[in-house]
Amino acid sequence: MSGYVVVGTQWGDEGKGKIVDVLASKMDYVVRFQGGNNAGHTVVVNGKKTILHLLPSGILSKNALCVIGPGVVVDPYVLLEEIALLKKNGLEVDHLRISDRAHLIMPYHIKLDALEESKLGNHKIGTTKRGIGPCYADKYTRIGLRVGDLKDYDYFKERLAQALSIKNEIITKVYGERPFDFDELANEFLKIKEALEPMIIDATALINKALADNKQVLFEGAQANMLDINYGSYPYVTSSSPTSGGVITGVGVAPKYLNNIIGVVKAYSTRVGEGPFTCEQLNADGDKLREAGGEYGATTGRPRRCGWLDLIVVRQACEINGLSDLVLTKIDVLSDFEKIPVCVGYMLDGKMIDTIPSTIAACERLKPVYKYFDGWQEDIAKIRSYDELPVNCKKYIEFIEEFTNTRISLISVGPDRENNIITHDLI
Repeated sequence: MSGYVVVGTQWGDEGKGKIVDVLASKMDYVVRFQGGNNAGHTVVVNGKKTILHLLPSGILSKNALCVIGPGVVVDPYVLLEEIALLKKNGLEVDHLRISDRAHLIMPYHIKLDALEESKLGNHKIGTTKRGIGPCYADKYTRIGLRVGDLKDYDYFKERLAQALSIKNEIITKVYGERPFDFDELANEFLKIKEALEPMIIDATALINKALADNKQVLFEGAQANMLDINYGSYPYVTSSSPTSGGVITGVGVAPKYLNNIIGVVKAYSTRVGEGPFTCEQLNADGDKLREAGGEYGATTGRPRRCGWLDLIVVRQACEINGLSDLVLTKIDVLSDFEKIPVCVGYMLDGKMIDTIPSTIAACERLKPVYKYFDGWQEDIAKIRSYDELPVNCKKYIEFIEEFTNTRISLISVGPDRENNIITHDLI
């Protein structure tokens, strides 16, 4: 059994990209299983930063075949731009493959995403306006176009004409905007077909054979548990399932292979976009976390909302994903705080609770119940042994393990792939 999964335990931006990059050198395959270019994964190697939006974070490792899986929605323009940028920087991308079942983000998806978000006004979701939601919506209403459709271009054009007849009516009659031209799009996607076709494969068959042959396969998610379409703070969520369960439908593999499920947790909390955020700090502490942690969106550049660690959120992620291990990131950012609060429960209408309500109205009334830890106030970025960590830092780490009932196997103390303390082997 050789399947490994990396998922986020909070609202995204936990540092999954770095962890995938660290593990990729020991993998035969790295597979992205959901989401699209609304993700932003930052990988730092020898001080050089690479930001990936759509490509799997394992692309920087030549050892692993990187696969964009069936559950991903693919903006071909963004994909080709990322490939060109990596090539320009002297990096290889000939180990990339794309599932024929992945859906294509079309220009009208991006247009409609922006129009719909604008129309919502004060009730906007806070999407990245990359067309992710509209593309997934078309997938489930069965008018989407898939990557594999490009291989039979006459069929692709038939599907495009059908979709445009629906989308152009919405764009013109509901929003009063200019319609998309069929011939123009068809010609654009003929060039895209020529560029992508050599990479298009039956990814489900490939990955199942790899698992059956006991190859090392790493499944990489985007976003995180609190943005899951089912279990996140709905409707302020993404349009797919970034949980370990999303691997099963997003790649088409059996649960029996997923016995190494690694959750990434940031030592504090951040969130991008709208929605409730119980531990948010709209004060000097929040500003300090943002600046010390460089908390600005890799995809949008937006400043992230910052707050203290919410262990109710992390524990829920451990339960839903069946985590075997946690990876703790950015604990070095906390080194300059005298006191560090951690949320261990909520007050809701005068009653103490330790689970997350399903409604936004209830979540907005939550008041955090904090346990306070003494800080350590010393630089830990160069430490590579757990025993060398300050006592108060170890107390913080051990409490997270105890509260979530999940061991912390790797502690990241800096952005580079080498800035790690390994306490248990993940592979």
